[in-house]
Amino acid sequence: MAPRRFVVLVLALAALGACHREPARPPVGPAPPPPSATASAKPPPTLGMPPPVTPVSKEGKIEDERNTIEVFQRAAPSVVFVTQKQVVVDWLQGKAMEVPSGAGTGFLWDDKGHVVTNFHVVRDARALTVTLQNQKAYPARVVGSEPRKDISVLKIDAPRDVLRAISLPPSSDRLDVGQKVIAIGNPFGLDHTLTTGVVSALGRTVDGAGGVSIRDMIQTDAAINPGNSGGPLLDSRGFLIGMNTMIFSKSGAWAGIGFAVPVETIRRIVPELVAKGKVDQVGFGIRIDPMQRLERRYRIAGVVVLEVLPGTPAEKSGLRGLTQNEEGITLGDVIVKVGEARVKSYDDLYNALDGKKPGDKVKVRVVRGIEEVDLMLELTLVQ
Repeated sequence: MAPRRFVVLVLALAALGACHREPARPPVGPAPPPPSATASAKPPPTLGMPPPVTPVSKEGKIEDERNTIEVFQRAAPSVVFVTQKQVVVDWLQGKAMEVPSGAGTGFLWDDKGHVVTNFHVVRDARALTVTLQNQKAYPARVVGSEPRKDISVLKIDAPRDVLRAISLPPSSDRLDVGQKVIAIGNPFGLDHTLTTGVVSALGRTVDGAGGVSIRDMIQTDAAINPGNSGGPLLDSRGFLIGMNTMIFSKSGAWAGIGFAVPVETIRRIVPELVAKGKVDQVGFGIRIDPMQRLERRYRIAGVVVLEVLPGTPAEKSGLRGLTQNEEGITLGDVIVKVGEARVKSYDDLYNALDGKKPGDKVKVRVVRGIEEVDLMLELTLVQ
């Protein structure tokens, strides 16, 4: 009887397994085509790893990295280092020697040896040296400066084949906040250093080295440190969009806010410095006090006309200066508006006339006594 019971138990277990087996389901939709022998098999997805979102080159660099590298390689030969020297006397040995006293950056403007940098980089320099990318140094002289825009032009005598001018953008280009920027300079004396960032803001006003504010400055978060001054600020095409000028920091080191003179100002100022060594300034033919001592003493909001020069547009329009008699000094006209720009200081007056040319006519509002008078004045060169 034992063998028969064993056979019955085996058959019962087999039937139980058949009852729990999932019934076969017919396929839904058309049957998939058979795999082609030539089709390449796709690798199975890697668990826990997101798919790549940025194309990577075979060298392992993403597009943004390749762009930064290309801009640096193309622009670096145009970037130079400017070293200021001073004479130091060794009284023990009885001789004088030149030693470096400061350093900055600059860039080549053309193949004639003109170098653009900041005015504050070369101010009060006894001797200047410009070092090219090939590490060859050349003595430099100042061709001209515009302190009110913190721009200077130097000149070196170097072979043309080593002078590669910086690339300027089309005049119709527009700069936008958020645009990528690349700064190349010589921070802390380190050779050809590159930093990247974005345009943080446009139209900033900062105090310049020439006693007036510089307006329409570019603000960037690209790291700018001492020694970067005068270096180029570039866009992703390698075009010059500004000249690194200063940082906003109490410690003197990068704090996330840097400023650059816009290329529009550089494009306007530099050719004048190259051609004439100075920038033409226009005015009305009046004498004023840039220090505004009279205005500060009597709290006058505007620019006091001290004197009207004979034969000038100011005289022809009837503008009035100070008068003096036995009773004392009588105030004449006070300029309070030029065009649509309010004038409360010499800084306002300078920036209201900045960029205008001799022969241009502007409407000027003055306070004369207790009334305001509007005059149409033609601008003339100021000596």
